[in-house]
Parts: sequence; C-alpha cells; structure tokens
Amino acid sequence: MNFNLQSMNPSSSFVATRDQALSVFNHPFSQSHSFLVSNFKNGSFLSPINTHTRRPKTHTWFTTPNRFQPITGCLGERNTPAKALRQILESPGAHQGPACFDGLSAKLVERAGFQYCFTSGFSISAARLGLPDTGFISYGEMVDQGQQITQAVSIPVIGDGDNGYGNAMNVKRTVKGYIGAGFAGIILEDQVSPKACGHTQGRKVVSREEAVMRIKAAVDARKESGSDIVIVARTDSRQALSLEESLWRSRAFADAGADVLFIDALASKEEMKAFCEVSPLVPKMANMLEGGGKTPILTPLELEEIGYKLVAYPLSLIGVSIRAMQDSLTALKGGRIPPPGSMSSFEEIKEILGFNNYYEEEKRYATSKYQLYADREGSNAYSIQRVRDDSEQRGQSPQDPVVEVITPDVYTKYGADGSRDPFSRIWSRTLRIKITGRDGFEKLDVRVPAGFLEGITNIVPALGGVNLKALLDDAAEEVGGKESKLEGSFREKCGWDRRGGEQKTSRFAP
Repeated sequence: MNFNLQSMNPSSSFVATRDQALSVFNHPFSQSHSFLVSNFKNGSFLSPINTHTRRPKTHTWFTTPNRFQPITGCLGERNTPAKALRQILESPGAHQGPACFDGLSAKLVERAGFQYCFTSGFSISAARLGLPDTGFISYGEMVDQGQQITQAVSIPVIGDGDNGYGNAMNVKRTVKGYIGAGFAGIILEDQVSPKACGHTQGRKVVSREEAVMRIKAAVDARKESGSDIVIVARTDSRQALSLEESLWRSRAFADAGADVLFIDALASKEEMKAFCEVSPLVPKMANMLEGGGKTPILTPLELEEIGYKLVAYPLSLIGVSIRAMQDSLTALKGGRIPPPGSMSSFEEIKEILGFNNYYEEEKRYATSKYQLYADREGSNAYSIQRVRDDSEQRGQSPQDPVVEVITPDVYTKYGADGSRDPFSRIWSRTLRIKITGRDGFEKLDVRVPAGFLEGITNIVPALGGVNLKALLDDAAEEVGGKESKLEGSFREKCGWDRRGGEQKTSRFAP
C-alpha cells in the first residue's frame, strides 16, 4: 500500500501502521515545518512543531500549514492535557490549582504535587510588563507566555483568556491560539474592553446576548479545531450588576456549551451556595483571592461541601515572590546577602531547573568523555566538575581544584563633607578569591566585600572549609604602608614572602 500524506482527508479517521508512518519520513512539508521524526525507543512518532503554535505534548500529530490533525490508532489513543483536566473534573473532591505566571512558577506548582494549575492574567501582567491588570497585556503576549508555561510542565494548565480580546471572532481566534499553545482549558469572561481586575473597581460587562455569543463562539472554535479544550465561562456581573444577573448568565453559559461555570467576586458563603445550585450537573469554580478579596476564604473541604469542583489561588505565588524580592533587596542595600534560610542554595536551584537531568541526558550524545568535560568546565564557573583522566586510570587520584586567597584590598570611604561613610566598616575590606581547576584554567576570580561573606559558600561551594572571616579580621583597618604590622601579619598568613615580595598564594582544598 502506498501511503500518500497529501491525500489524507483531515476530517476522516485514519489508522496508520508503523511501516506506513515510516514511509513518509522523508516527505517534504512546507518551509515552516520540519521533517517527521521517529522515536524507536518508545515506539512513538513525533510530528514537526509549527514555528508559531505548539502541538499538545501528548498527541501524535501530522501538521499542515493551517491546522493540526491527530493520527489515532497507530500506537493507541494518547491522553491530552484537556482529557487529563476532564478526568480531574470527574473525580471526587474540590481540586486546588495555584495560579502561575511563568515556566518556573509552573514547574514549582508541579513539583509541589498539584494536579493542575492556572495562569493568571493579573500575575502575568505584573511579571511580564510590570503593569496592572487593566487591559495592557495583549493576546499575543498571553499566548507566548502560555507556551512557555505549558512546555515547562506535564500537568494540565488552564489559561486566562480574559474577555477573548474582542468580539466573537476574536474569541474564536483566542481559543484556537490557546489550543495551539498547549492549554488544557481556557477562562473567558464577559467584561468590556479594556477590562479590569476581578476584585477592583470599574468593572463593566457586555450585554447578555454578547456574553452568551462569546461562549458559543468558543464552543465552535473548539469543534473546528478538533480539540477537547475545557471552556470555563466566567461572569463579572455580580459586582457590575447584581447576583440575580450573574446567576442568569451562568445558566445561559451552561446552555451554550460551557464545561465549567465561574462567578467572580461573590460576596458571601450564601451567594456561593446559591451559585452552586445553578445547573447542578456543570462543575463550578471558586476563586480564593488571598489577602483581602470580596469572596470569603474557605477551606477545600468547605468548598467541596458547597458544591465547588475547581479552586483557584490567584495571588499566592506572585504575592510571596514580591515580598521575598523586597526583603532580599533590602538586605543587599544594607550590605548583606539574604540569609541562607531565606533562599535556596545554588545546588537546589540547579536541581529545580533540571541541570542534573540535563547533564545525564547530555552524556548520551557526547562523542568522548573529554568533550563532555571541556563543555562542562567551560560553561560553569561555579560547578567544579571532577572527572577521571588518563592519570586516574593508572591508579592516580585527581587533584582537587585550588582555591587561592590573595591579600585583601583595604580602603576607607569618606563623604563629600569629609565625614566617614556609615557603610565603610562593612565595605572597607574586600577579599580577592581565585578558583583554578586542576587543568590549570582559571574558573573564578572575584573580589568579595566583607558584607557579602555570610552565606557565600551557598553560592560558591568550593569555598567550604576556608575561614574567610578570620583572614579578613587580620587585615589592616586603614590603608597603610606595605610593611605595616597588621598587613604584614596578614601577608604571612596568606603565604607572602615579606623579604622578597614574592607571592606564595595560600591554597586550600575544599
């Protein structure tokens, strides 16, 4: 059987065998697509990725310039992000979903064990633009940020689609864009443009007819895309108009095909109960705005008893991030680094970001162990890589990296009026530190002010065991002659020959 990819009917169900799939390996696609690649290890076939939109990670796809078409049955039906989210909706209990704003925050949500997460337009506008959630962020920016988030995790992500960025036609484009970005669900609201944050002043909503038409357009876009993305219909009419209006719109959204209903800024537990009685077969979403929103904060168990299925926490991650950055900047401004307990160590940061996994996978493609060693040594000044060489194979142990501590610079700062700078005691002494690998190449050469010594081993692990403070305490308090008593003592401690002036740099093996 000759398999012609171009003759495939995108609307038909096609089952391809392994041989048929392999037969199109060299089939040329348009210039905006790469060739089909195969993965023989796990028996799956991965399609080229469109340069503008990303395929959902869990399907097998052939792509055409205008649409995606899944091949089902070749290796069995695969799960999609939307299908995973629907399984959550069908499972008992109220399910918590923190709101993330970038790839790192999404990765942390997944590492914490949550089944899914949201994106927050409020948080993305803050993190990406440094601006309030008042309509500044655009559709393109939200799709771009969404791709980065969905690519960073394997859990389903519900994207904040705001008001669809226009009329019904814009809503269809938004839904299709979010599908291409890999979202499992999309939240669409009935606010006018420019929109306002849900719990702030100045919110206005479109008419009933337009609000319902947006949801119908979203459902049509889903059908046209062959997707099962979950549509979360949100109304802001509780604060803009009345509770009765918000309940009416929720019923109409359910009739239009919405999968989940959401009334933002309900003002009491009684209102939340009344909402959950509307369209009882359609799941409800609660928004637990931390730190002073209009909706009362309830526990997941209380929300489950009322009738909620999804629970969003929109500000927890962005809120604690802002506070942590403020505290760190205050410490730096005062001449200190954040204490070790307030921040992750460098090793922890690398582990979270996947450096160790990267290094392990990289070994599969190294042409020789020497290439891998050179790449690692050349790209990471802080991670002292220790690998075996020919001498080690002969029974000799490799030498440890060398830490060199050189005589500190001592100076005093004065203000314009001649007064002593209040921070001069902290900053008047700096220690020059050099780290050299056993290959003889210099890995680090830096001057560290005394105010930054606390916790520096968390940043430069190779300095562990070196008493830097003791060395600095022996340094001169003021600039003096080369043969001053204090400086001379420090020179001897650091390995300087005072008679000849030749440096014998102190060496430590961490």
